[in-house]
Amino acid sequence: MSNKPQTNEYAAPFAKYIDLVPEGDLVSILVEQSEQLVQLLSGISEEQSHYRYDEGKWSIREVLGHITDNERVWTYRLLRIARGDQISFPSYDENQFMQNARFDEIPLNELLDEFVSLRKSAVYLLKGLPAEAWDRAGTLYDHPLTTRAAAAVVAGHEKHHCNIIRDRYLPELG
Repeated sequence: MSNKPQTNEYAAPFAKYIDLVPEGDLVSILVEQSEQLVQLLSGISEEQSHYRYDEGKWSIREVLGHITDNERVWTYRLLRIARGDQISFPSYDENQFMQNARFDEIPLNELLDEFVSLRKSAVYLLKGLPAEAWDRAGTLYDHPLTTRAAAAVVAGHEKHHCNIIRDRYLPELG
């Protein structure tokens, strides 16, 4: 699929993520991002992966775990919409998810493997969709949410957090 969603395909709060996604094939973008995320984090030691740039902020492992959790939620939404389910989705509380996760106890390489596996699964799902599935819509925040928009949010959300890792975490790790 080779275009970004229109603003009528998603609720306004998701524009901050979708705006980060370049024009182009969303499936290819998701594949490239996965490779870039692995490259970004591959030079970080297990000790460094516990780094938090400020008190109360997530560690690098927790950021990666959050990206993975979010991808699970959005890929589930995407699947339901693509298969014709016109459901109205509830939101989820990322902080509640974090309170009940144990990402800092899981080795960074395992968290990366988990993310890569999940992303591969999402890519296979998207590759197998018929063209009309990209335009199907469910509802989130009382606004339409298309398959295309959900895929773009996945890409933009990851890019958002990778930018934070680059800007706020890596400079301190030297």
